[in-house]
Parts: sequence; structure tokens; C-alpha cells
Amino acid sequence: MRLLILVVIAVVLIIGGYVFTSGEKGGGPMRVESVFKNGGEIPKEYTCDGRNVSPQLSVTSIPRGAKTLAIIVDDPDAPIGVFTHWIAWNIEVSGDSVSIPKAVPRKSSMMVQGVNDFGRIGYDGPCPPRGHGKHHYHFKVYALDTKLNLREGARRSDLERAMKGHILESAETVGVYGR
Repeated sequence: MRLLILVVIAVVLIIGGYVFTSGEKGGGPMRVESVFKNGGEIPKEYTCDGRNVSPQLSVTSIPRGAKTLAIIVDDPDAPIGVFTHWIAWNIEVSGDSVSIPKAVPRKSSMMVQGVNDFGRIGYDGPCPPRGHGKHHYHFKVYALDTKLNLREGARRSDLERAMKGHILESAETVGVYGR
């Protein structure tokens, strides 16, 4: 009898654990990773002092039901306040992971891009004022339950408004850069 009770408890715990960990997400919280470790130094290549190209991003454990991803990259340490370096959306999701390649061109079939705070469409990397120390660059990815009806060249406020009520989950990684 004791053995039967232990087996039943073990089965309940295993099934309960499976339901809890797999749930709607399929493998834990969504994660975004890049060529730099979270909290680590962003390589010069991805900054205005280098090639000024976007780094490769890997997004994993995307929740079920996500149709697209959106990206916002910003610098909250900028002297003028939060400075936006990149906004992009309508990155198609098929499965629980997406790889965004290095050096996404300003015109890309993979995504729609908006205007950054440099006044240009696409990615412009870290470029903090000299002598202002290291800045923290937040690479935020949002899993959305829809494709957004925004045209190329939209502003960050337009993207945030369009995403409202459609965010299933978000994740970020932070890189550091100083000049």
C-alpha cells in the first residue's frame, strides 16, 4: 500500500511539474542572447566606432501563440534621457526560437524597421559621448500575438502603442559600451 501511495505521489509530482514548466511557454521564460554576455562589453564592431552593424540575436523559449517579435534597443544612460538605437517588428515566428542575423540591412525582408533617435531607419549602434563613462544598452525583444499594422519609418511611440495588449512575453539582454 505504501509503495502504491509513493508511486501515485511521484506520478502526480512529475505530471504537475510537466504542466507547470511546459504550460504555454514550452521551456521556461523567453530569453534573448547575443555575441556579448548579459552585462558584458559590446564588441566595437557593433558600435559607431566599428562597423556599426546590428549584432546577431538568438531568441529562445518563445511562448506558444506568438506570431511575431518586435525589438527595441535603447540607452537609458544618455545625457538627454532614453535614446533609441533600433526598433523593428513583424519578425515572423515559427517554432520556439528565432535567430536574427548579424548586420540586418536598413531594408530587410525579415522585418519592418522604424526611425531611431539618430533620425534614420534601422540599427545604429552604441555611440556614447566621449568622457561620459560606460552606458548600458538594453536589447528588448517582445513576443506578440499578432502582426502589427505599422509602416516602415514609424517611431518608437507608434510601435509601443501598436504593441499594447498584444505582448505575450518579453526578454532582454544588456550590453555595456563606453568611449
